[in-house]
Amino acid sequence: MTDPESIWRSDAYRHPTPWATEFPPLTLTAMFERSAAHHAAKPLIDFLGRHYSYAETLDGANRVAAGLAKLGYGPGDRIGLFLPNVPHYLAAYFGILKLGATVVNFSPLYTVDELAHQAEDSGTRALFTLSASALLPTALEVLDKSSITRLIVGSVAGALPGTKSLFYRLFRGKEVTKRPDDPRIMAFSKLIANDGTGDHPAIDPETHVAVIQYTGGTTGTPKGAMLTHQNLSANARQVEGMDPDPHGEDRIIGVLPLFHVFANTCVMNRTVAKGGTIVMLPRFDGGQVLAAIERTKATALPGVPTMYQALLDHPKLKTTDLSSLRYCISGGAPLPAEVKAKFENATGARVIEGYGLSESSGVVSCNPYASMGKVGTIGQPIPATQVRLVDKEDPTRPPPDGEPGEIVVRGPQIMKGYWNRPDADADVFVDGWLRTGDVGQIDADGFIRVVDRLKDMIAVSGFKVFPSQIEAVLYKNPAVKEALVIGVPDTYRGEQPRAYVTLTDGATETPDTLKTWLNAQLGHHERVDQVVVRLALPKTLVGKLSRKDLVEEVRSESSG
Repeated sequence: MTDPESIWRSDAYRHPTPWATEFPPLTLTAMFERSAAHHAAKPLIDFLGRHYSYAETLDGANRVAAGLAKLGYGPGDRIGLFLPNVPHYLAAYFGILKLGATVVNFSPLYTVDELAHQAEDSGTRALFTLSASALLPTALEVLDKSSITRLIVGSVAGALPGTKSLFYRLFRGKEVTKRPDDPRIMAFSKLIANDGTGDHPAIDPETHVAVIQYTGGTTGTPKGAMLTHQNLSANARQVEGMDPDPHGEDRIIGVLPLFHVFANTCVMNRTVAKGGTIVMLPRFDGGQVLAAIERTKATALPGVPTMYQALLDHPKLKTTDLSSLRYCISGGAPLPAEVKAKFENATGARVIEGYGLSESSGVVSCNPYASMGKVGTIGQPIPATQVRLVDKEDPTRPPPDGEPGEIVVRGPQIMKGYWNRPDADADVFVDGWLRTGDVGQIDADGFIRVVDRLKDMIAVSGFKVFPSQIEAVLYKNPAVKEALVIGVPDTYRGEQPRAYVTLTDGATETPDTLKTWLNAQLGHHERVDQVVVRLALPKTLVGKLSRKDLVEEVRSESSG
């Protein structure tokens, strides 16, 4: 295999820094303050037309830190964010970190039980949320059944431009829940009603946990990945350093949820490190995304494959000026080659596939920005990152020659470990390398191809079948819009592959014709027993297809 350093130095990659680049220890707060000093008046956030400069956002973070300190919070405390993409998120995030406390990210779509469990597991003491009907009632219930003892509640209307704020108050009252008169509940505006001054503790970036990011890991059991300041700041700098035009205009669409590690690094921290602008949207709506790109002349659009497909399907795509877009970073799920090609042809932007996980602070590898990568791969390791393969059954040895192996990785972005789970640490780390749970191959040029997840492999009569390989064939059929393959119980073979698809508009193919077409292109053990056509397939919180949820749905249907 080609030496990784030579790959990064090669003209073909056109990367400005070598593979062996070092990233000196740096706290996230110091990274933010450095950018604020250089770009004080520049907008960091464009929230539906209202701008928040670097100086204003830093002032908000200082006020959050001072307000929390006055309430008795300090270094080592865990403080949660139960927020969508709103300006409050950045002020709270960096304010908590300035205090020497740890951010715990919670999805705005969590149920009461999910939120309560993770709050209790992490020992979260306070929780930031909004007076939105989709959030506050859940947070109020959790206040009575977890370690959380205080809610800090912000207002969406207060963050909007004047006319939009009035519209929100007048016509969207049903989406707002009144904040109860309870001493445990404080308005965000009251928390920051101070001058922002205060002594901030010294933080060791390499040992201090900045964020606890919950993830299913390789076992499916939620665990809190402990990400240090250095893990996250290094990954932000690794991602920022891959841009071949470091001094160009930088306006990034921030519609991926910031609570997710992908957006936390690739949208927020990376943009802060570079001094760019986040065009922030609270949720994904194809029309709003297209309008935001045209209004702001956005230059980058990170997303997941289903998001790019939704934009391709939107009727306003052809009439929207997307000429400002340069790069669209795709992650979270495999990117079908057909979606990549169609989106690039429709927009003129480059769609670049990358790879990462919560335990790696977001990014491990990426295809080149400025030159040709390899379609169907997750690119090459980013600077200061090493990737290799190990045997799927025994991670202490390499895989047999020519066979796929489990991907393991090490670098400055790799987590400190799991929160209060030394048992899980022992399983996921092998000689300092992080086991990803993904099976892959690495070609002679260092490009990595993910074959499948270890836990997703289907055992058919003793043979291992990879669902993603069957899905790749399905995507070659123009009638197939989305595809997921799972294993279902079979009394003779143990398991049998079954395909679930949605169809493109106007498609007339039947399940039987699709099954016949598909099985003709598969090996004997890969052949599916059915192709099930559905109107929709389950998706995760960031919009990627969810095999786990489909398995649960099918299991529930079978038992019912």
